[in-house]
Amino acid sequence: MALRIGTRGSALARAQSALVGDALIAASDEPLEVEYVEVVTRGDVTPGSLVGLEQAGVFVTALREALLDHRCDIVVHSLKDMPVAPFEGLEIGAIPQRADARDVLCAGGAALADLPPGALVGTSSPRRAAQLLALRPDLEVTDTRGNIDTRLERISDHYDAVILAKAGLDRLGRSDEIDEVFAADDMVPAPGQGALAVEMRADAPAALRAAVAALDDPATRARVAAERAALEVLQAGCAAPVGAYAVIRSGELRLHVRVVSPDGTLVLNEHQRGPLQRAEHVGRAAGHALLARGASSLMARARS
Repeated sequence: MALRIGTRGSALARAQSALVGDALIAASDEPLEVEYVEVVTRGDVTPGSLVGLEQAGVFVTALREALLDHRCDIVVHSLKDMPVAPFEGLEIGAIPQRADARDVLCAGGAALADLPPGALVGTSSPRRAAQLLALRPDLEVTDTRGNIDTRLERISDHYDAVILAKAGLDRLGRSDEIDEVFAADDMVPAPGQGALAVEMRADAPAALRAAVAALDDPATRARVAAERAALEVLQAGCAAPVGAYAVIRSGELRLHVRVVSPDGTLVLNEHQRGPLQRAEHVGRAAGHALLARGASSLMARARS
């Protein structure tokens, strides 16, 4: 059996696609030949800031087009980059077990408390920027572009520190460059951060559907369903400083959603819990509660 996996060309995207390919090979009862099809996305060729573009699927649309054009059989996404609305003709066949969803500080050996007042910290995420300013309002936060390698190389010669996702550094074998891991309550991760999504055509052959479905982790799927349901209610794209993170404790889903003003001075937190089977309900309840408490005005500040 031959399988074509669509992937972006970055080192991280290739590593993530290889994780899925290796898992499919390991789970297959017959020889499986995997080919990786590189797809260039809008996010890969846009030279300026991506803030405000991710909500339109800046890293996703070209991969989906390749799938619909039958240039590949499945595609692998970082789930946090995927729009929450379903896409006609495609479906998520599996959400494998989630990696560590937390954010980290890379600062050439310094922790957050060690950074001097006015230190320059790079991040492409308004969510990270706002929460960092809530923790350290004396820092200067600036937008940054480039892959993980590029961002790490700019520490010391341009930035005093950068904030990245732990999952990406772990998958690239660069965990030793992490100086501090933020607690999820201090910097609430992005909805779906650390999780991958394997997308396929809705009319995919039964054998392929079954092979992909074997990679699905129900606990991860429930957690990210709650997070993304909250995001959908809030109608917040990546330009809005919104974090959502769900955990499972004693068989119960517990969700924390945070909305922050861009300067970090105003913070709204909402906690909801419920059974795993009602994950989306838990997420929607959190989103509506935040809207009732004025979350829209904080998100409007981010868009202005």
